[in-house]
Amino acid sequence: MVSSHSKPARWYCWVPASISRIILFNPDLVGHIRKNSYLPILNYYHMKKYLAEGIGTFSLVLFGCGAAVVSGKTIPDTVLAGAPAGIGVLGIALAFGLTVVVMCYAIGPISGCHINPAITIAMLVAGKISAKDTAGYVIFQLLGATLGAAVLYAFQKGGPHFTMDEWALGSNGWGPGYLGSYSSTSAFAAEAVLTFLFLFVIFGVTSRLGDSHMAGLAIGLTLVLIHLVAIPITGTSVNPARSFGPAVFAGGKALQQLWLFLIAPLVGGIVAAFLWHGVFEPKGK
Repeated sequence: MVSSHSKPARWYCWVPASISRIILFNPDLVGHIRKNSYLPILNYYHMKKYLAEGIGTFSLVLFGCGAAVVSGKTIPDTVLAGAPAGIGVLGIALAFGLTVVVMCYAIGPISGCHINPAITIAMLVAGKISAKDTAGYVIFQLLGATLGAAVLYAFQKGGPHFTMDEWALGSNGWGPGYLGSYSSTSAFAAEAVLTFLFLFVIFGVTSRLGDSHMAGLAIGLTLVLIHLVAIPITGTSVNPARSFGPAVFAGGKALQQLWLFLIAPLVGGIVAAFLWHGVFEPKGK
């Protein structure tokens, strides 16, 4: 039994290099195991963080893209009589931003609530997360986003006159036929610059000098502002996982244009990481 003054036991899953079966060990044996060439393959603590990231990204796609697809536009009476008016750009922006706010407070104490590969990789560049955790975070973020898009597809499939167009399920894009029909240059610039600003805010509010109690609200409101600017340009990504999930199901141009939403946010995030770490990171105690 664990007393109130002792740390709860953590159980690790290990496997010897020469044996294929999995055995559970108590942390007290970790030192002995390492000396005997045992390889760690599962850690409950790390898996809990990865699962939290998956759930958070699932929620972001379901609530954010769901708001855009299900409630974003006013449905004509010829399609669905008596349907409520759409929530518009402001409503969609709030859906994404508020999802980040609630997830920050829900899973922030577990994983830090990245729910965005651009954030995770920027944190790696800034030396705030290990390469192992980076890989785990990104994998589960992509899985969570894909599952969120799958659930949204299941919702939409039962609606009247549902069709999968070129940029279905809230997919990001650019060019003729997509929202404001902006060019790829404008799309790349918007995604890189806005992700840079997003990460700059995140580094600031989560730094030693930031207010940790208000961090989630500041980050979520920043995402609202970003959406208010970028929705007509790209539908707003600033998050490779958020773009990846819907594009997998939409296919077509959404999948063809996915490269921009994988690269541009990473460029913006990495620049913000270098700038923050090199210039603005609080020094000393």
